[in-house]
Amino acid sequence: MAMATGVSICSNALLMLGSQTINDFEDQQNLDRAKLCANLYPTVRDDMLRSHPWNCCIKRAVLAPDAVAPPFGYSHAFELPADFCRVLEVGSSGCQIDYLVEGRTIQANTTVLELRYVFRNDVENTWDAHLVKLVTLAMAAAMAYPVTQSAAMQQTMEQKLETSLRRARAVDGQEDPPQTLGDERLLAARFGGGW
Repeated sequence: MAMATGVSICSNALLMLGSQTINDFEDQQNLDRAKLCANLYPTVRDDMLRSHPWNCCIKRAVLAPDAVAPPFGYSHAFELPADFCRVLEVGSSGCQIDYLVEGRTIQANTTVLELRYVFRNDVENTWDAHLVKLVTLAMAAAMAYPVTQSAAMQQTMEQKLETSLRRARAVDGQEDPPQTLGDERLLAARFGGGW
């Protein structure tokens, strides 16, 4: 099986629309399609990565505070990692801390910040097969009208994307252990136990 790349994802999306593929994002023979893919792909990819905590796109980091403290509110500011997309957890398991994301920083009342986050994983061959399929569908939906001039094709691709997104989120979520919510009644209500 071929390794997934941004170009292969875009090419498969173009095939879904009945269009010719591209060889790369600067493909001179298919310049219009290559430019369309190059312009849309980073935004579509990042949007899909932010949409769910995909297991293949999660990282942990321990952040040190910035030299300059915020003027008020929290005692320290921590610069977010360059590849940051979305916060999943601040503090270590079961010991969440109060925080605020502001600009490219996290503000908190701590001197060391443990961060679990969704990162901008731009190495497509490390993605789960469901994520590859979803980004392909998302690209097909984004390119449907520009490539086919058909609003019906765009709507069809958007519906396929929504259906596949629900399925992929459910499958990806099944790989995670149940979260400890700290309150047994919540656990019982969530998992059907009676009180």
